[in-house]
Amino acid sequence: MRERGLQASLGGSAWTLLPERAAYLARACDARRCGRVHGKAATFRAHGVPVPHRTTQDNLARLSRLIDATGPDVLVFLGDLVHAPEALGKATVAALARWRERHAELALILVEGNHDARAGALPAQWRVERVAEPWRLDGIALRHHPFADPSATVLAGHMHPVVHLRGRADESVRLPCFWMRERMIVLPAFGDFTGGAALAREANDRVIAVADDRLFEIPAVPAV
Repeated sequence: MRERGLQASLGGSAWTLLPERAAYLARACDARRCGRVHGKAATFRAHGVPVPHRTTQDNLARLSRLIDATGPDVLVFLGDLVHAPEALGKATVAALARWRERHAELALILVEGNHDARAGALPAQWRVERVAEPWRLDGIALRHHPFADPSATVLAGHMHPVVHLRGRADESVRLPCFWMRERMIVLPAFGDFTGGAALAREANDRVIAVADDRLFEIPAVPAV
């Protein structure tokens, strides 16, 4: 794997935060990658809202490139793999089934989120193991919702955190980011068309923004 990420110690293990909006844990015989693929676009289309048609295919292609680069044994989704029952249309089910065949040896684990419960059962050919949150790994509590855990460091999704940056000419940009608080890291959404939540940043929080294929830390605003 190319060293393009940022090292982070979580629960006593060395993780790498990646510009692909994922977190990676490498061990002697095991590697786990955490991310999210969201079916919101397909759900909106089912209700007649015009949105891009290649969202699912693009997300799966990005995910394949990341898997090829890191070579994980296990892929963990931090909830909301499917947005709603309407997302499980024939085209989406078929696309994910083809993608699954390409990565047949990879174990897939879904830490269930709020949308997963509403979406119902996943197609059997996807071969995804569903687990309730928290799913524990090496001192880490992998969760969908970013709730503190007194007994573990938390790696979570759900929020789709973004940071707003403003330039001198009052231009602005909105970037996905990793939000790091004591004993917790919230990952940015992996999928496109997911929206985002602006952060209510506290003094000791760290914010790692994602811009194209780079990560960079946003300095904290000095206290007045």
